[in-house]
Amino acid sequence: MYLHLYVKLEMPAKSGYTPVMPRPLPDQTIAAWAGLMRVSQDLLTRVEADLKTAGYPPLAWYDVLLELKRAGAGGLRPQELQARMLLAQYNLSRLLDRMEGQGCVARRPCPEDRRGQIVVMAPQGRQLLKRMWPVYEAAIERHFAARLRTEDAARLGRLLAKLSPR
Repeated sequence: MYLHLYVKLEMPAKSGYTPVMPRPLPDQTIAAWAGLMRVSQDLLTRVEADLKTAGYPPLAWYDVLLELKRAGAGGLRPQELQARMLLAQYNLSRLLDRMEGQGCVARRPCPEDRRGQIVVMAPQGRQLLKRMWPVYEAAIERHFAARLRTEDAARLGRLLAKLSPR
């Protein structure tokens, strides 16, 4: 992840698009953005390291399994899963290939669209999700919750909700 915080535009981009800013961004806004990006990446890196140390696959596996659990027995089409996880299609395809190879998910033909597929959680995926959670939960506690009071976490949650497109 790269943080680009200051760019002086000397000439329009090749596309011809020149951003129009009603006013320069306040330094506090830029600092908050940079802090959010850095902290987010750092927390994910630490959680991933904890999962790896415990012998588990990357966090994306957990996320796929959790979304499939939420979807229920009907599963999800890959594009639905992609939208929920915000992964590029080619990354999700490779991830699903690996997970299917390990018996964690299964792909079934879509009854409404013969060309389409439905992804469902396999029994081994349910077991993996259940085994991964205690490690993930402990990582959240250690790297996040232990550094915030409950009120701080609630306030942060409200602030982040303002940024959420959902």
